[in-house]
Amino acid sequence: MPVTDIEPTPAAASPPSRPALRFDRNEVAGAFGDIGTDLPLLVGMVLAAGLDSASVLVMFGAMQVLTGVCYRLPMPVQPLKAVAVLVITQQATGRAITGDVLFGGGLAIGLAMLALTVTGLVDWIGRVVPKAVVRGIQFGLGLQLSTLALRDYLHRDGTAGYWLAGISFVLALVLLGNRRFPAALFIIGLGVAYACAFKLDAAAVRDAVGFTSPTFHPPSLDAIQAGFLLLALPQIPLSIGNSLLAARQTAADLFPDRAPSLKKISLTYSAMNLVNPFLGGVPTCHGSGGLAGHYAFGARTGGSVVVYGAMYLVLGLLLAGGFAHVIQVFPLPMLGVILLFEGLALMLLVRDMGASRPDFFLVILVGLAAAGLPYGYLIGLVAGTVLARVLPRLNGEWSR
Repeated sequence: MPVTDIEPTPAAASPPSRPALRFDRNEVAGAFGDIGTDLPLLVGMVLAAGLDSASVLVMFGAMQVLTGVCYRLPMPVQPLKAVAVLVITQQATGRAITGDVLFGGGLAIGLAMLALTVTGLVDWIGRVVPKAVVRGIQFGLGLQLSTLALRDYLHRDGTAGYWLAGISFVLALVLLGNRRFPAALFIIGLGVAYACAFKLDAAAVRDAVGFTSPTFHPPSLDAIQAGFLLLALPQIPLSIGNSLLAARQTAADLFPDRAPSLKKISLTYSAMNLVNPFLGGVPTCHGSGGLAGHYAFGARTGGSVVVYGAMYLVLGLLLAGGFAHVIQVFPLPMLGVILLFEGLALMLLVRDMGASRPDFFLVILVGLAAAGLPYGYLIGLVAGTVLARVLPRLNGEWSR
């Protein structure tokens, strides 16, 4: 049976409809579908690189709002994962990556993605990479997110954390997909109540209140060069696989009549990173995991992304001074449960590959490479594409 390619959007099809943004309880619940990934990475980068938290939060929130309005889908904005991991881990080893280099790397990534877009290379990649390889990337990311949730989140806060995680898991399992009683609202509500009752320092929050705004911060040429070598090169393969190809495929899976083109996703990805560095924002992308998470918890329009962005705007403009404290009081085990379901939602998308043994084999192979190897997304993307083209010639069952 053939290895199936990504279905291109028919040229003659009518343009996707643009539904009105909704702000009902399901959109509000869906707004928290990606919070388990975003918050730890944002906090980690702010602390590791000594960033201005107001600038980071305001720009992150603004990009969410603009993306929600632009796409009218729950297409969220996420911190660049490879960049965030490098910044956080380098600080832990004593070789800190400065904010200047971080902003320079973000600008280099934006310029590289713009070049891929305007030259048409993004569309070429979309045609060459088979659907089974994209499914493998989705599976690998889902595996990483689920592993992160189980390994790094659920044991936090001791016995109370395990109880909170257990209650949250049951709520998510029972209410997931319930449009009347969205699971995420109950999980987040319980977490806020617990934090206010047992962990929140009201005096610290009161002292942190005050208006702040982003600062203008143009990256230097040296910072752009260093950022390209240290941050952009490891990040771009992951971005092509997850932020572009897998995000486009996930959108097509969940919204087949409204899925954006690969070129549009690449263009807005680029635009965000051409703006963020000048105003102190961290490098950002779109992502299949965030889209799956918003959808899994109830979102169906860009309203969830606007709500999510508004939360960061309020934090950045009014509470940036106490950001680290406010975020750290929320029980991480509950964020871990949200992150776990986000990962599971991504992994379940590979079900349509089960009818073909070759396709399913390729999905698992690419997924394990992406999740477990250094530069795994690059290896999985390239090796999986080569295998999809070579193996049919070696095995009659994999004929074109």
